[in-house]
Amino acid sequence: MTTEIVVVPHTHWDREWYEPFQRFRLRLVALLDEVLDTMEREPRYHFTLDGQLACVDDYLEVRPENRDRVAALVESGRLAVGPWQILLDEFLCSGENIVRNLELGMDRADKLGGAMPVGYLPDMFGHTAQMPQILRLAGLLHACVYRGVPSSVVTDAFAWAAPDGTAIRTQYLPAGGYGNGAHLFEDAGRLAERAETFTRTMREWHGPDGPLLAMYGTDHSAPVRGLPEMVAGLGARMDTLTGYVTAHSADVDGLPRVTGELRSHARANILPGVISVRAHVKQAMGRAERMVERYAEPLATLWGADWPGRFLDMAWWRLVDASGHDSVTGCGVDDTAQQVAARIAEAEQLGQAVRDMVTARLAAAVPSGGMLVVNPTPATRRSVVILDVAGTDPLVDPSGARVATQPLEHAPILLLDERMDPATALTFIHGTELYGQHITSWAVQGETLTFTVARESTVPFNVAELRGALDGVSRVRIEAEPRRTVAALVEAPPLGHTSVRPVPFDAAAEAPEMPESPVTFDGGRVLDNGLLRVEVALDGTLTLTGADGTTLTGAGRIVDGGDVGDTYNYAPPVNDLFITLPEAIEVEPVCSGPLVAALDVRRTYRWPAAGDGVEFTPELPAKSRTAEMERIVVDTRVELRAGEPFVRLRVAFDNRCVDHRVRLHVPLPAKASVSHAEGQFAVVTRGLTAEAGCGETPLPTFPASSWVAAGGVAALLEHVTEYELVEGGSELALTLLRSVGYLSRNRNALRPEPAGPQLPTPAAQSRGLRSVNLALMPYDGTWQDVLPAAETFRHDLVVTPGTGAAGLAQPDPAPGLSVTGDGVVMTSLRSRDEWRELRVVALTPTATEALVEGGFTQARRADLRGRPGDPLQVEDGILRLPLRPWEIATVQLTT
Repeated sequence: MTTEIVVVPHTHWDREWYEPFQRFRLRLVALLDEVLDTMEREPRYHFTLDGQLACVDDYLEVRPENRDRVAALVESGRLAVGPWQILLDEFLCSGENIVRNLELGMDRADKLGGAMPVGYLPDMFGHTAQMPQILRLAGLLHACVYRGVPSSVVTDAFAWAAPDGTAIRTQYLPAGGYGNGAHLFEDAGRLAERAETFTRTMREWHGPDGPLLAMYGTDHSAPVRGLPEMVAGLGARMDTLTGYVTAHSADVDGLPRVTGELRSHARANILPGVISVRAHVKQAMGRAERMVERYAEPLATLWGADWPGRFLDMAWWRLVDASGHDSVTGCGVDDTAQQVAARIAEAEQLGQAVRDMVTARLAAAVPSGGMLVVNPTPATRRSVVILDVAGTDPLVDPSGARVATQPLEHAPILLLDERMDPATALTFIHGTELYGQHITSWAVQGETLTFTVARESTVPFNVAELRGALDGVSRVRIEAEPRRTVAALVEAPPLGHTSVRPVPFDAAAEAPEMPESPVTFDGGRVLDNGLLRVEVALDGTLTLTGADGTTLTGAGRIVDGGDVGDTYNYAPPVNDLFITLPEAIEVEPVCSGPLVAALDVRRTYRWPAAGDGVEFTPELPAKSRTAEMERIVVDTRVELRAGEPFVRLRVAFDNRCVDHRVRLHVPLPAKASVSHAEGQFAVVTRGLTAEAGCGETPLPTFPASSWVAAGGVAALLEHVTEYELVEGGSELALTLLRSVGYLSRNRNALRPEPAGPQLPTPAAQSRGLRSVNLALMPYDGTWQDVLPAAETFRHDLVVTPGTGAAGLAQPDPAPGLSVTGDGVVMTSLRSRDEWRELRVVALTPTATEALVEGGFTQARRADLRGRPGDPLQVEDGILRLPLRPWEIATVQLTT
């Protein structure tokens, strides 16, 4: 017998995975019923509830009468809950989503008696670089991890350091992860033998002294009755993870040190294919997070009336719920993925509702016919916006200066011209609404009744008067006011708003100020705005030349190859077939400048329909792809705007094939040995290889959140995207689609063991129309040159029609909050009681300073949970906030 073992009974609860959420919840309720009964019956029993409050919330929604029972066990220290709301995938959500997850979990756990003070991360598919800083800023001094730990770690505790230098004591779970003690008590007659084996194994990691952590539990496991007696009979003791981890000093001196992200394959599978499977879910997550983080919350904070806290709380609940490590990852069954997608869609809709409520409030001050323009970024923007305006008059800004515009298209004026009984036409009218617009006038001339309609009308409509004028009418016309879609170059203040409106043409008025770098089109295949020249080659790829001469050729090549893997891991057929050349190419001009110029490039391919035999012999790896081919048309909109050093691309196609991967390749101007990718409050530098060791083939495919840069070119992204440097660092490959048919294959050529049950996932083939938006930017400096371009690309100005009286004076431009500084990026702005809470990150390897300005007189620091800290000095309405390299800083502002 031994006293060296500390047994931590627990469950690892996948909230949704190979069954959807509600089916798993039924099992969760039964498990927690048993946990509560067992713990109350056996006072020595301790239990750790997987580090996520979602388990408690999901249970208490069904068993609300048991809240006090749960709280009593938490308060006693025998039941450990939190600190997370849900066990997330760290790479597939934003940094702000990670913060809100922790904030929710810790706040809710506090109401039950307190959160487990350990950043428990037992099953995530690797860990982000800034997690140590995030945990420390939330008040947590310890972490606990399993996957992604590099081979350099040879002990069960190490110092994990964030890029800013924040280091946190981290408990590693070797030799079985969160189930390393799961088999200790399977055979009561062999307890001593099993304990001896366990001790011998763990001593190799822990060293000769101190207690050994035995995590007794596994996926969806319930407690074993009589466990306290078996533990006592072993001479061991039972505790929670809190008790074991916090018995160690948080001091990291003398511990092996690892800095940055943990994505090594050395100790465990990290299942990197989840980054690219079900790409449309990742797209939706990116849109929803931006809508809530960068539009709804900041605009409501600065320009809203009553704080719409409940709506924003609901949006964040859905985003956090969707971030689960078996949720947004897409590695569950189709029913699970469908539910996750609905959750994300609701979050985006809630964010849109709040954004639109705020912009509608502001639009009431803009005269009818004008357009409100709102800037969601904290720096002054002079950008192109697309407007739908009435008439043909020129546009002016609030100062009365003409605004540079470019006509794009005109809406149809004649909506109806048919012979019909006029009584039938009257049934089309609802109040003043007719054909989706509003009646401004009507007239009868001969046998023709003509309605004039517009988007808005203040003219009363008397249907009785009309009925009396219908004698002899046999023809009905509906004519709409002239409307046009134009591109306009508008300057908007930081996190503020401005407006434009049409005015009668005045020949004597000063001409509008044109952009310094207007876009030109040569009439063939070349677009140029002085900052970037884009030429479509004969094979449909692009040649990009920056103002500094940086040139890349062959950008945008589409490569289709086989993928007979699963939702966790890419796996090519043994004899793969790559399709790189189109059969036909067409180039069609769309618009020609001076503000926007665009071309449509249509490439037609023949792609294999499937992986050979995949549908019939799922146990065996496919040898090749089918001879049967599908005709696939890939449409690429190539768009260049004035003032932008990048070209916007929209790649769209109808995916009629299965078991394949589609990537967009970009040859680099210079061969690269490393890449730089943004994600979760950091920029991570990665090499051309990934560390091996566990058995899973260590493909060097990595996630990038908003951009990736290498060898003189950056790809600007709207959502988390898988990328790889290929051809020895000569090309960047971005995964547009990974199409697979199984949750996990028992036989995956690049992973020796199953990652889950072998269940069909036909929806993960992602058939149907698929599209991806991105941008390419050559540069001749450092990756820091990419930051402002990414902010512009990802955050379009918001345009809303004015709803004020037609004669209302145009309001002056109104700035909101300005945040500037080298490498400084705003990640959050929200109201918290009487304060505005701003979060920024220094994306720079050198110290910097954030300059914050905008209607406040007091400032103070805060932690990630919003708890106030030291006061900060505000001089002349400006906060000068010094930032360490890679520092995440939260400040609160008030008047």
